[in-house]
This record gives sequence, C-alpha cells and structure tokens, in this order.
Amino acid sequence: MKTIALPLLALAVCLAAPVSGQDSAQAIATLEGPRTFQREGTPSGETLAQAMQRLKVPGMSVAVIHNFEIHWAKSWGVADVETNAPATNETLYQAASISKPVAAMASLKAVQDGRFGLLQDINTILKSWKLAGSPFGGGGVVTPYTLLSHTSGTGDGFGFPGYDPGAPLPTIPQILNGEKPSNVGPVRLVRPAMQAFHYSGGAVTIQQLALTDAVGKPFPTILNDWVLKPIGMTNSTYEQPLPKSRQIQAARAHGRDGARMGPPWHVYPELAAAGLWTTPTDLAKFVIEVQNTLAGRGGRVLKRATMKEMVSPVGVGDFGVGFTVQKRGQGYYFQHGGSNWGFQCFLIGHVSKGYGAVVMTNADSGGGLLFEVVERLMRVYKWDILDKPVPR
Repeated sequence: MKTIALPLLALAVCLAAPVSGQDSAQAIATLEGPRTFQREGTPSGETLAQAMQRLKVPGMSVAVIHNFEIHWAKSWGVADVETNAPATNETLYQAASISKPVAAMASLKAVQDGRFGLLQDINTILKSWKLAGSPFGGGGVVTPYTLLSHTSGTGDGFGFPGYDPGAPLPTIPQILNGEKPSNVGPVRLVRPAMQAFHYSGGAVTIQQLALTDAVGKPFPTILNDWVLKPIGMTNSTYEQPLPKSRQIQAARAHGRDGARMGPPWHVYPELAAAGLWTTPTDLAKFVIEVQNTLAGRGGRVLKRATMKEMVSPVGVGDFGVGFTVQKRGQGYYFQHGGSNWGFQCFLIGHVSKGYGAVVMTNADSGGGLLFEVVERLMRVYKWDILDKPVPR
C-alpha cells in the first residue's frame, strides 16, 4: 500500500467550501496548515506518516462523519510490522472500551422490548450469579441504568488485561468472583448506587451477564442480531477468540516501541466491556445510527425516546447509558475512548448536528495520534466545539 503523507497541520485549511469526501481526504493529504493550529511539541509541517513514525504507531484507520453520512474513510501504515500487511478500511481493530456503548444499545433494546426494566433491581434479572451486598449500606438498588453509567457503586475500576490466545478463559461468574482462571479481582460494591461516578468494567460485565440471562442466548449472537446486523456493521463481531476466518483481516497488537507484542493480540471474554472487533467505518455507522434516531430520522434498533438515554447524563458524572456526554464549546457531544493491549481508539459524535469521527490504531502509543487527528478534523469541518457564544 502506498502511504500518503498527510500533514497534521493541513486540517485547518482544506474545507473552506463543501467538497466531496474524496476531495477533502486528498486535500488533507497534500496541504499544510498554519503553525497556530499545531499541538505543543508537534513539529511544524509534520505529515501523518511522520507523526506515526515519531509516535511509533504502525497503522491507523479513520472514518469521518459529515451531514449524517460517512464523508470519507482512509487508512495509513501497516496492520502488522512483521508481515508488512497494509492497514486498509477493512482492517479489524479491537474497539476496547468502545465495546461498552455498542453493548449498551443491546441492553436498551431489551428494555424497550420489555425483557427487563432500566431501573429494575439487577438481582431480579440475574439468574446464574447474584451481586452480593446489594443494596449497599441501605442505599438504592443496583440497576442496568447505574451499571451502564458507572454509578452502581462497584469499586473495581477494571481495566481488563485480556488473555493470551489459547489460554484457558474464565466464565463471566468466575470473572465477577475473581476466581481462577480469571486474572482480575472480584467485582464488589463499595458505595451506594448513584452516589458517585467510578468507571467500572466490572459493572458493564455484570450487565453483560444480566442481558444473556434474560434473553437466553450467547452475547455475540444477541449483539449481532440486535445491533450489528441491523446497522450494517458487517465487519464487526463480539466473538472471542476471534474466528479463524476473520483473523487474516485483523491488525496485530504493537507496543510503545512500535514492535509486535508477542501474541498477535489478547483475548477478552469480558465482551461488553472490551470484546468488540470492528473498523472505523462500522463504528461510524453506529454513530450515525445514534444521530439519525435522535434527529427523528428513523432508527433501526431503538426508538428516539430510548436512544436519548444513551446521550443524557444520569446526574452523577459525565455518563449517560453507555456514552460520555459533554458540552464542548457550543455543542453537545457523545464520545468514548478505548485502550486494549496493543490497541488505542476514539469515537466522537455530535448529539444533533450529524458530524463526528472514529480513529483506530494498532499500538499502545496510539493515544497521542488519536487526538492530533480529531483536533484537526474539528477545525477542518468547523465543529461548534470551536464556536464562541453568540453576543447578546
């Protein structure tokens, strides 16, 4: 694959007037923008290829959303430094924690379909395991609402490390109890629900179990049938380990030095929290599904009233059901980042204006590159993050 030099500083000058996705991608690849838009420490005029080399990121794929559509998608570098296989728009990356909002959509569909309530006591939904000590200290009960917004009172803060391919994988109850072969501690309540925000992969894993207990089907099947397939996310799967038929499509994990990290990737049985394999293009379809539904343009998974739960902060912390929701400049944005062993990624979408972006990398050092690209996309497309209040 021929690598196109994409100046990181170009992104402030190339879309003065609406152009096609192909034209804007080409403009970003060939123009250099003013120094005033560069992040501190970024060399002036640095191309994307140079930035990837400096940060030791072998491969990256980007999808840009504009006017409720994928405006363009493009990939740079390699999926695997050892084979030199190119990164393409069909290369699969681990979505890491971006798995959480996609999984949350399935739980909201279960609520919408009447399988359980969003505010229902989680122990009345769970069948194969129970959350001990709930309610904590005489407080409110733990519910899908609090689990998916990280306000349930669980104190783990996981961060799942994953498992080597071929290693024994724990069941979800074993993970929640901290029993071997699980490589993390138990998930336990440490405070009453809705008293504080504390990011918790364990909480999302409890909700994964509640969903499968309520529906009676494997989690990858539920997510494929209810979310991925209806939205058209054909290059996405929650199957762990990744099926052999898809492995040729997958990027390999790389460390901060840009080198392969031993095994090609880690395996994550904590599917809702970290188990999605996907592409930026597929995640962009997911973002657009959220945006279209909120805009009353028709939804393929949720009704508008249900979708609003994903982008409405619960009142403690920045999360709705699945997404971080923030006011940035003059706009409200839903977003989520992801960090697995050897993978870094980021998703952002405007709540009402139909634009956003997804960036995915195959390196532990990819975080710095994600925000370089998104910051400059904001300027190119003149997102309202940059708008000043209208004078009174």
